Amino acid sequence: MDLNQNASEAATTQPEIVAFFDEPTNTISYLVGDPASGVAAVIDPVLDFDLASGEADTRSAARILAAARQRNWRIEMVLETHAHADHLSAAPFIKAHTGAWIGIGAHIRDVQRIFRPVFAMEDLRTDGSDFDRLFTDGERFAIGTLEVEAMHVPGHTPADMAYRVGDAVFVGDTLFMPDYGTARADFPGGDARTLYRSIRRVLSLPDETRLFLCHDYKAPGRDDYRWETSVGEERRHSIHVHDGVTEAEFVAMREARDAGLAVPRLLLPSIQVNIRAGHFPEAEANGVRYLRIPVKLPDDAASA
Repeated sequence: MDLNQNASEAATTQPEIVAFFDEPTNTISYLVGDPASGVAAVIDPVLDFDLASGEADTRSAARILAAARQRNWRIEMVLETHAHADHLSAAPFIKAHTGAWIGIGAHIRDVQRIFRPVFAMEDLRTDGSDFDRLFTDGERFAIGTLEVEAMHVPGHTPADMAYRVGDAVFVGDTLFMPDYGTARADFPGGDARTLYRSIRRVLSLPDETRLFLCHDYKAPGRDDYRWETSVGEERRHSIHVHDGVTEAEFVAMREARDAGLAVPRLLLPSIQVNIRAGHFPEAEANGVRYLRIPVKLPDDAASA
């Protein structure tokens, strides 16, 4: 009798997880539900955005809402792992349709301060108040009856957060599949040494801890996309940070690799929107919203 009760209680401490893969941006969004209460969270929702036309669409986020309705789940929160540089957030769409609040790491303030002058965003508040909740390291909150621990894992950006729910951790861009490696650390405010320490913190969790990733790009020789691994798998097989890789070795590898990486295709629109919690700037008098493109010209072109 006691054994059955313990097994039932253990089952209720684990989330039910539904993944949504967006191939244009190689992003995985998650719907995380508490079966006991019917409360759910959305992690890293994607707004479909065509850079060439400037047209946005909500079909990917609508799929998440439909999945929640199918399960009779009530979405109460949207959790961002960081201010993404490769896709735009659909958090405002989710909030508009569910009343959910939007949360991110408290160090988003640092990211806002870094990028406000880059885009001359004079109207941008740098206190994080575009978001509804700002999490600090170790802070705990709930998805229904499930406890969530917010873990500050900087390095990719200063504000990266991982969310630990039961035996699952949603690590954002901090780690990729073992055969692909780790996140870049060359964005403003990023740091390879800090990233290594954040990764080792995640990998200090029990080996059986499940890790859910924000991106996958299919490593060479692999035919399918994957976004779930484990602490043990990363410790044994990660091509960048398996056990035995020193901090100095990782930093040298990461910095050399980052030096040859291209700028993400959606970086300029993504940053401007995502540091505002997914909101676009207010429309101009003609009813159109505009994003900015910083342009660097050589001296002779600038004076022509």
